[in-house]
Parts: sequence; C-alpha cells; structure tokens
Amino acid sequence: MVVQLVSTSEAMLSRALAGLGAEERANLDIELSPREFLMDYLTAAFPVRQMKTFVDDTGKTRSEPMVDEEGRPVLSREALRMRDDMLEQLGALPIVGSALDHIIGHFGTDAVAEVTGRSRRIVVDMAGRQRIENRSPRTNLAETDAFMRGAKRILIFSDAGGTGRSYHASLTAENQSRRIHYLLEPGWRADVAIQGLGRTHRTHQSCAPLFRPVSTDCRGERRFISTIARRLDSLGALTRGQRQTGGQGLFDPRDNLESDYAKESLETWFRLLAEGKLKSVNFGDFQQLTGLDLEGEGGGLKEELPPIQRWLNRILALRIALQNAIFDEYLGLIEARVEAAREAGTLDLGVESIMAERITILDRTVIRRDPVSGAETEILRLETEERYKPVALDRALRMLGEDSRPMVNRKSGKAAIRCSTYSLTDDDGEIVRRYELVRPTRNERMRQDLLLETMWEEASEEEFSALWSAEVEEMRGKTRTSTIYLVTGLLLPVWDRLPDEHVQVWRLNTDEGQSFLGRLVPAPTVPKLAAAFGIAATITVSGEETAKHVMKTGEIGTVGTYRLKRSLVAGQQRLELLDWPHTRLVELKAAGCFTEIIQHKTRLFVPVGSAPAIIERIAS
Repeated sequence: MVVQLVSTSEAMLSRALAGLGAEERANLDIELSPREFLMDYLTAAFPVRQMKTFVDDTGKTRSEPMVDEEGRPVLSREALRMRDDMLEQLGALPIVGSALDHIIGHFGTDAVAEVTGRSRRIVVDMAGRQRIENRSPRTNLAETDAFMRGAKRILIFSDAGGTGRSYHASLTAENQSRRIHYLLEPGWRADVAIQGLGRTHRTHQSCAPLFRPVSTDCRGERRFISTIARRLDSLGALTRGQRQTGGQGLFDPRDNLESDYAKESLETWFRLLAEGKLKSVNFGDFQQLTGLDLEGEGGGLKEELPPIQRWLNRILALRIALQNAIFDEYLGLIEARVEAAREAGTLDLGVESIMAERITILDRTVIRRDPVSGAETEILRLETEERYKPVALDRALRMLGEDSRPMVNRKSGKAAIRCSTYSLTDDDGEIVRRYELVRPTRNERMRQDLLLETMWEEASEEEFSALWSAEVEEMRGKTRTSTIYLVTGLLLPVWDRLPDEHVQVWRLNTDEGQSFLGRLVPAPTVPKLAAAFGIAATITVSGEETAKHVMKTGEIGTVGTYRLKRSLVAGQQRLELLDWPHTRLVELKAAGCFTEIIQHKTRLFVPVGSAPAIIERIAS
C-alpha cells in the first residue's frame, strides 16, 4: 500500500516544541492538530464590531463600524458571546491529528516506511511515552529500500518524496506485489499530484498499480480531483508508463468536471435552474448565495454564463447539504451524457488493450496500399478466447452491506448483488436512480423503475450463497470464444470511411507475438467496408457473427437486402427482420422465420437458437 499526501505537520511540531520548558520536554505530551489555527483564526476574524446603517448620497443603504466619543471601536456584546461560545465548543472537540501521524500511530513504525521531508517526528515507545525521533536525509533512502524489499508493507510519501524515486512493482525488486496507491491529499497543485502518481506506475513492472483517490462525502472535493483528471487528459504519459494521452482508466470520464461533457451539463443545469425545475435551489437564492449574476435583460439567462471553474469555486462556499444536493443533480447530468456517448460508441477512452487468453489471426485482407510509401491497411479477422474469472463467494459476501443487498432472479435462478451507483439527471431536472447488479462474471446497471419490473428480488444470505456458489462452480474453468474485426496499418487515409461509431483505438498482441494497433469494426459493417474498397467478394461475415453482434449490442445488422434488429417482445429479446416485401413472406417463412401479428401488423422474426443457419440462407 502506498499513501500520497502533502502535509507532514513538521512546522506545527516545531512551534509546539518551541513553547515547551525543560521539564515538559522531558515528559512530552503533545497534541498536533489544526485546532489552534482554527481558534486563532476565529479569535481574529470573527466579526465583533458593532455596525450602524446609513443612506448614502445615491439613496443606497450602507453600513459602517461604530466608534465611541474617543474613537475607539464599539464591540457587540452578542457577537462577543457567540464567539466565546464557539471557541468553547471548538476547544472541547476531539483531537483531529494529521493523517501521517495517525497512520504511523495505528500500524507502527515497523510496518510503515515514511519518505517525507520532515527532519523529526514524534513516536510512541513500548511504554506508551512520546519521544522525538530525528531523521536525516539518508533516512528516506533506507525507508524506500525497506519498502522495496518488502520489510515494510506500507509507504507514505509527500512532495519531498515524490521526485526522483520509484515505488513501482519493479521486476528487480523483492516486493513485487500490486501497489494500491491512495491519493489521500491531492493538494493545490495538480502537476505535483500527477508526478506522485507516476512514482508507482512505471516501465519494467510486474503489475500495474490500482489508484484510489480519497475524498469525503463533501461533493466539493471533486473540484480538486477534477483538476488532476483534466491535467491527465491533456498531458497523459503517466497512467500506463508510456506516452499516450487520456486518463486511461485512472479516472472515469465523469471525474473530469472541465470536460466537454461537463460544460454541456453545466449549460443544461443553468437552464433548469432558470426554469425552476431543480429541487436543490431556486434561481434567486442561488444568485444571492454565490454572488453570481445570471439574469439577463428582460429575464432569463445571460448570454455569457460563468465558466465552469468559477461555478465550482462558488459552490465550495455553500453549506455541505446544499452543496451535495447541487452536485448530485449536476453529476447526474454528466453521467447521462457519458452513458449516452458510451452506448453510441463515441466516448473517447484513449488507447486500450484487448486482454484475452488467446488471440489468433484467422485471416487478413489488404484493403488499401499507399501508392507512395507502400504502407498497407488491413482488415484482420481475429478469434479471441477469454477465460471466465468468477468472483468467489467470500469476496461477494464481503461486498454485502447496508447499500448492497443480496438478490435472486426467480426466473433464471441466478444470484446478484444490488449496489447503489451513479444516478442520472434527465432534461427535466428529475433524478433517475440506478442500481448496479454485480454478477459472478459481469456487472450491469439498471434504472430503479426498470429493476422493479424484473424478476429480481431480495433474498436471504443462505439462498444467495447457494445460488452464487453454484454459478461460480459452473463457470469455473470455462472460456468464451468470439470473432472480432480489426482495421489496422495505415489508418489515416481510410479514417473517414470507417464507421462513425466505436471510434476507440485498441492494441492487441497475438499468440504469434505480433502487435497490432487499430480500430474495431462491428461484424455487420465489414461487408460494407470491404465493398467501399472493391473487395466485397473476399470478406464475408457468418450468420453466427451477425446474430451475436445484433443481440449483444442492439445495433442493426445487414442480412443480404434486409436489416436485422434486436426487439423486445413480451419481455424477451428477439431478432426481427426488417425491409422484407410481402411478396416474399412465404419464402422467408420457408427459410425458418416465423411471424406474429402485433397491433394489427405482421412482424417477421428469426428464431434466436437457429439464427446463424437461417441468416446465411436468407443472405445467400
């Protein structure tokens, strides 16, 4: 485990030691907490001056401090009493020490390696007494070595330890366990935080780390995490140990509050605010609380609204409850746009790798050869084999809690864990609650109202455990095989001919040791793409591939002169044939299709079980 933070409380310790006498130094009893700073600030900044109001020459009512006959300020007795009461309550609160000292105090110095810039610290000996431990510059080297050897399993580093050192799971280190990197304090400088993230993720490592940005339930803290996500999107090169742009999975697209999705969502949020559709705050109160002038001439919104950075900064000044309510609505708008982009295949996630147990090239077809350089553009037909990795029962049981309930599908007899997940905000300002169903081999998200219409029900832990274990045993050792098509080679000249959806670039390594970088294209679009380059006869897509793609993605496929789509009929997903003439109804039924009259209209369906053979007969 690696913990990244900013504050070390060394300056606070120095001030505390400076005010101690000889006897107090011999018997240390120091409490390091920000309480003294808060009390000093409250004493100096709490408004205790008595004010009086007057009307200026323009007719506006203003206020000014009162003074007595000798020019001394007049203090308000009520304000003084309020300040003293707050000081008394603040002094009675429990100590909240620094995160660094809390972690070391909990796990002990034998388990925690500290790589910070402080020259001394307070440690507690075996007798429970405090003592000062001096630290030299060589201490950081020794602590780093202890962590990399595995002698200490926890490492804490600050800005001083985030430069010129490596804490990754190096292949040359004894400690090659996966690093769990907690970004406990992101600080005010995103570049420093990003530099620290690069300490645990470097080349020549046995495994990539898991990054865990830590925040409280105060939604305003997303402002600082967002800055880091934005810098990663613009700079890149630190998230996978290689030069490539984007957050690359370190942060979700919803974490970047300065992206195009976030800016579009803010415009929608302002519109909903002006229309009075938000439940968190109304238009007038928001302007008064934040000091933002949003109202244009003649009512409505101004043409130039505040930028996202100013809006986020003003939100931080609100009370926590109101702040959270506003962020829930706003983040729901971002989530709705990100989900829509993901479903449409237009979400830019950078370069991702296709991970599989086996990747084999079935055939490769050259669709273009550059006349100058001779570089080729190919369509590869690949077969991938992935092994199911079901979640063990003991791990599933640890996931259960107040917000995670065991579920059982009464129709299929399968088990799942229902967890709360990100909500959506529709264009009318209504929050759409969603759940995430965690299954042994996959996860899926579902709206709350749609989940209530399914056969999923809460179940006892005993029933859940039995069904979960049965599915785990059933899937253990099994693999799934699929066929994919990758356009690789010289992509830029053919980019405009590729589908507008699913624009993500993928990387893969075959079993033969070949590495490819390219774009995946859906199976039904491969014949069209090949026809665009005049090689339609050399590339064909099987009926099985077409049926699988349509059923899995919901996209419309091509079957000869017809179209094939996924349709929900009577609660079941079917394959429906479109664009068929009534004169060929008998012929299509003879090929294996069946009809059903729905709302006085005859619709033609392809049986899912025998779809591959029927599709190939229809397309021939």
